[in-house]
Amino acid sequence: MIEIVSLERCVACDLCVQVCPTNVFDAVPDAAPKIARQADCQTCFMCELYCPVDALYVAPDVQQTLSVSEEVVAEQGLLGSYRASIGWSRGKRNRRGSDQTFKLIASPH
Repeated sequence: MIEIVSLERCVACDLCVQVCPTNVFDAVPDAAPKIARQADCQTCFMCELYCPVDALYVAPDVQQTLSVSEEVVAEQGLLGSYRASIGWSRGKRNRRGSDQTFKLIASPH
């Protein structure tokens, strides 16, 4: 579930607002978006993937909110960590060629 929009890192590009399939964010003129409907978050990580400055943290638990501090999350390198782990960050090798999920679609059920 979306937990943090870093006011320090955010550049107010509103990409997270645009890509969120469940409309979790509200755009705020000339400021970081507001997490307006946190309970609607489906933990799809789209917002974190598209954030160009790693200003977001999506916790992997979709069922409950967590009490996390931005300072601790930043120290642990978790801001934008999903984006980095799949190779969408600068300086990282893109790993889309190693994705094997297509095999799930092709296999008989």
